[in-house]
Amino acid sequence: MKAQSTSIIRQLRALVPARPLTEREAKSLAERQAIILLELLGQRRPAVNVGLLAELPRIEVRVEPNLHKGGISGFSQWSQGRWLIVVNRSDSPTRRRFTLSHELKHILDHPFAKVLYSKLSDVEAERERTIERICDYFAGCLLVPRNWLKQAWSNGIQNRAALAALFNVSEAAISVRLQQTGIGEPRSVHHREPSQPISSYFRTGPSQSNLISCPTAA
Repeated sequence: MKAQSTSIIRQLRALVPARPLTEREAKSLAERQAIILLELLGQRRPAVNVGLLAELPRIEVRVEPNLHKGGISGFSQWSQGRWLIVVNRSDSPTRRRFTLSHELKHILDHPFAKVLYSKLSDVEAERERTIERICDYFAGCLLVPRNWLKQAWSNGIQNRAALAALFNVSEAAISVRLQQTGIGEPRSVHHREPSQPISSYFRTGPSQSNLISCPTAA
């Protein structure tokens, strides 16, 4: 794993175009990165072993208490020659898995963020919220891949609690992924992603500009 993983982050970053993206394009890129990451990690069925993310070179993962005092579930920052991802110990295991995946997307985006997301909104706060949604989308795609969810559904696992247990995520995460993918909806119904997120699915915290600062990234 170690020998193969030395270029995983580089491979995922190589997929990023050198131009601003719309939110839809950014989500498409996020899903592609998630799918390729699963292939590179040898993950072919649920639940995803997120512990493999901590084995990537120049990434350190810590689970620490009392992050809720700052109103966050986790953060990432460049420190002492490696990326540090800190996850809130007080959160549920499923939320910690989601936070870790979310923060990895911030790390993948870091070298390109100023260009990549520059056209999302002229209002900084709205742009930051959109970036958070994109990172949430990446985490959802990584933990509950579209094809895996479709296969589970077609195999008769259609109860949200059962799906959540299978993928080791929250029921809220499953609900969002079912909405995003349109799985289980009648074909005659036009699918559109909800304009308002399910709050328990999303990471909360300060803007990423306050969490990451580094001149060069891994």
